[in-house]
Amino acid sequence: MFQGLGVAMVTPFLQNGDVDVNGLKKLTQHLVENGTDTLVVMGTTGESATLSHDEKVLALETVKEVNNGKKKIVLGVGGNNTKEVSKTFGKFDLNGVDGILSVSPYYNKPTESGLIAHFTAVSESTDLPIILYNVPGRTGSNMPADVSLQLANDLKNVVAIKEACGDLEQIMYLINQAPEGFEVISGDDALTLPIIAAGGTGVISVVGNAFPKEFSQMIQAALKGDLVEARKKHYQLFDLIPMLFAEGNPAGVKEILKTIGVCDTNVRLPLTPISEGLNQRIQKYITQVGLV
Repeated sequence: MFQGLGVAMVTPFLQNGDVDVNGLKKLTQHLVENGTDTLVVMGTTGESATLSHDEKVLALETVKEVNNGKKKIVLGVGGNNTKEVSKTFGKFDLNGVDGILSVSPYYNKPTESGLIAHFTAVSESTDLPIILYNVPGRTGSNMPADVSLQLANDLKNVVAIKEACGDLEQIMYLINQAPEGFEVISGDDALTLPIIAAGGTGVISVVGNAFPKEFSQMIQAALKGDLVEARKKHYQLFDLIPMLFAEGNPAGVKEILKTIGVCDTNVRLPLTPISEGLNQRIQKYITQVGLV
């Protein structure tokens, strides 16, 4: 269902801190017109941790309006309070939403049985397809591959996982053991090519906010087995990706979005804009390799 380029959309903000609705409309149009397959709203890159529920609803409705059914939409619904996560589904109009991205509970560091019980409760709270999200760098604990596989086998609406564990051996084990139809999606832009080469189906991306066309071309070439072409696009973006995370995500990619005229660079505390030195490195790089 979620093969290809998914983009974890940023949330543009005005200088006064409000959601920049016009900027979000421009971003959505930019992604729809340039090869994105799935629009992911309210992921980590959308700064969902610092948005109110009303702002999350505003962001989702804005994306739905502009997209108008052209691309799939996935909504981030996750947290470390299982009861509250389960209640959240009733607080959105999910018409026009094709799936849910749900992060492994953070901070609590649940056991394997806790992870299974949490996602079972989430699964029972919605009929929509669920993409599990394993990102130990943010949650503080890794979701073992065997837990993901048990959820994939036992819960009919758990259809995919966004894997950002950084461990290719774990990811390849998942791909090899996954039930038929279960998708393994890269959660690391830089590892997208090797994950697809190993049998993954795509990515949920940060750099795709800025350069969806180029990243989509890489993914489509890799899915077709044209690794020569895929490598060209991979290495065009490869050195840029760590720069985008060097001083916090999404502050880095928002600098590029400002450069290409999509939205401003404002982020919400505790995030702050990147340094001028890093911005100069980013701008120099994207100019040198012909991205702008």
